[in-house]
Amino acid sequence: MKRIQEGEITIRESQVKDAKPLMRIDKLVWNSRNSPQIPVWKSRTHYLRNCPPENQLVAEWDGGVVGCVGWRPPTLMFSNAHVTELYIAVHPSYQGYGIGRRLIEAAKIHTRHRGIKKLRLRVLSTNERAVQFYLRCGFVVEGRLEREYQIDGRYVDDILMGCWLL
Repeated sequence: MKRIQEGEITIRESQVKDAKPLMRIDKLVWNSRNSPQIPVWKSRTHYLRNCPPENQLVAEWDGGVVGCVGWRPPTLMFSNAHVTELYIAVHPSYQGYGIGRRLIEAAKIHTRHRGIKKLRLRVLSTNERAVQFYLRCGFVVEGRLEREYQIDGRYVDDILMGCWLL
């Protein structure tokens, strides 16, 4: 595996052309340990409808897309329009190099400029590595939905995490 040097990673706004590589990354990243339902994209159009480029940033290394962070409203209520819910995926071969952290930091800046005051996310209790990652990125545990999902024959908690953008 190549060493990733500082500066070789580019974080940029997503484009329509990124849909195919991001769909491939989703297939590699999501499993029953980290998601209550693995996303299945029927087509590029289906992906773009659910993950529109205007609500997504990508990480690019050596000309290839290696990850993304996106956001969507948690509800359609005006009273929580200041909140957005994040999702993030980094290609397994590029995890552990700080790409996820750079994506989260870029999302904080990007969403703050759009008037967002709070980021939130949900993470399965079985995904301990992700929980620790989000804590290092400034998120705090705001709640826990016990036995929220039944996955592979066992109950799994859903951890709710948030980060205020100051």
